[in-house]
Amino acid sequence: MRLVTALSLALSFSQTHAHAAPLAGTTGHVGTLENPVVVQRLEITRPGVYENYRVDAQGRGGNIVKITADDVTLRNCEIFNGSGNGVGVFGTRVTIENCRIHHLVQGTYENQHDAHGITGRWGDVTIRNCDISHTSGDCIQFDPDRASRGSLTIENCRLWTGPLEADMDGFKAGQSPGENAFDSKTQPDGEHNRLVIRHCHLHGWNQPSQIQNRAALNLKEHIDAEITGCVFDDNEIAIRARGPGGRGSARVTVTDCVVFDSAVAVHAEDRIEHLKMVNTAFGAGVKTRFSFH
Repeated sequence: MRLVTALSLALSFSQTHAHAAPLAGTTGHVGTLENPVVVQRLEITRPGVYENYRVDAQGRGGNIVKITADDVTLRNCEIFNGSGNGVGVFGTRVTIENCRIHHLVQGTYENQHDAHGITGRWGDVTIRNCDISHTSGDCIQFDPDRASRGSLTIENCRLWTGPLEADMDGFKAGQSPGENAFDSKTQPDGEHNRLVIRHCHLHGWNQPSQIQNRAALNLKEHIDAEITGCVFDDNEIAIRARGPGGRGSARVTVTDCVVFDSAVAVHAEDRIEHLKMVNTAFGAGVKTRFSFH
């Protein structure tokens, strides 16, 4: 189903529920402005606003933009063409907004290695109005080291994947890289990390890949997750929510969301103890609304 249909369905749903969220996805300009600064890598070690960078990694790995300072805003940038993470966040009170992050792949389609769009440590991080796609890991993953605690807000973003238009490193045109739009990793106990995802459009996580159960949202481990006003389109699994395990248990509340053209809308695992669905709309093409494992 095309994006315009998705937004029409979301609009119809919001008219039915007066308190529902606005339309999902990016709003306004995303990417660089006129005359961007062109670099291969950007390391941010001091607080401030960093704006209008075009970061062409030219195949390099590592954290292409690395933020180690607190109180940083990264705005109106394009980050692409690498074999590592687009942005690595290692500071607190960090905002990433109006950025386009894409084509970050490592390995091959059959043996993909992590190259995330944005990754790093929990800690009062906001990702707003960004378009992130074609990564061989996740569009967004926090925290791969399981060494941090805090909050993450993702709002008005488009997190997606789809067939590559041309060969790139070990990937061939037509192959769809990536694991999930979002994946959570945390410390196993103590205070839950807080995750807010609202007004986002998550789509394209449907082709077979090297992982089982490819999902738009992979919500697991020690998090309190609030998912609000999102549109899920053309996914194998829209929302995968995991219960108690050795690394904690996700507590998930989903409100005013729309799911269609997906094999499974909600896949609940490990006898999850808190999974609340409020005003969920299931559109055409949803084969299974709920599955339990």
